[in-house]
Amino acid sequence: MDPTTDSGHTANCCTPSQDASPSTSWGLPLVSKATGAAHLGPVHEDVAVPAGAFRMGDACGEGYPSDGETPVHEVRLGGFRIDATAVTNRMFAAFIEATGYRTEAEAYGTSAVFHLLVEAPDEDILGRAAGVPWWLNVRGADWAHPRGPHSSWSDVPDDPAVHVSWNDAQAYCGWAGRRLPTEAEWEYAARGGLEGRRYAWGDELVPDGEHRANIWQGTFPAVNTQDDGFLGTAPVKSFPANGYGLYEVAGNVWEWCSDWFLPKYYRNSPAENPQGPTIGPGRVMRGGSYLCHESYCNRYRVAARSSNTPDSSSGNCGFRTVAIEAGTALQRVT
Repeated sequence: MDPTTDSGHTANCCTPSQDASPSTSWGLPLVSKATGAAHLGPVHEDVAVPAGAFRMGDACGEGYPSDGETPVHEVRLGGFRIDATAVTNRMFAAFIEATGYRTEAEAYGTSAVFHLLVEAPDEDILGRAAGVPWWLNVRGADWAHPRGPHSSWSDVPDDPAVHVSWNDAQAYCGWAGRRLPTEAEWEYAARGGLEGRRYAWGDELVPDGEHRANIWQGTFPAVNTQDDGFLGTAPVKSFPANGYGLYEVAGNVWEWCSDWFLPKYYRNSPAENPQGPTIGPGRVMRGGSYLCHESYCNRYRVAARSSNTPDSSSGNCGFRTVAIEAGTALQRVT
């Protein structure tokens, strides 16, 4: 499938936006949210990423032009600590219990579930997302009910929390005393010390026949052979860690970054600790998901980028966090 729209912009083939289906209830106003005190969150298993420089962007010439993966450019970063895994359902449940926070999917009353994963009565399936018909708008789908109202997070406590918008991820970070990674930090950490490689583990997708990521096998979107063992999300640490000790930086779930997304940003990105542009149509997402497939969306490559609006949620988008070092200012997220 062609990943671009008629206008030449990247189609949101992996995660539908909140306004993807105007005929449904995805456009309802949000309710107010509770806020919690910082530094009360669960213990985060994070890993140290050393200070250094790397070449950011697509060195293999395989990116979608409209995603802005080029030019490849040098970036220098200070050291930081980043989660070894995506934030899990167990961790996100602790946040909800402590704060009473209501996610945007809960406020809207619906969220996007992949059509082969839905666990909901027919009356709660409200329609298909425009342009991405494999996504169904399901009433009652949210972080606690990842496949719809007949499912529960407690059945998959170690899977990444999904149906989490960028705004929800920010709220979690505020409570946990952490922050979202910048896009540059995310790619640097995801590369695990490998320079210019296609994937976080090298250039071969399945080295020695070993699956290194939870992505789609088969014919998208109808048949997944599940050669990697999973149809939907996988528990964290299901696949080997990269060189810095990060798990599932390819596939499984998309991960929010702090940056606004602009395809042209790499042309003028600063070399020192880039924070992203000050405006954009959405926030950056990285890593791909269990739905990515080379036939239409090979964004499980380590340089690949995508985006969505900050209030959007789906069954394949989560996040990981970065520690806020003592004595340092919060990263800009305006």
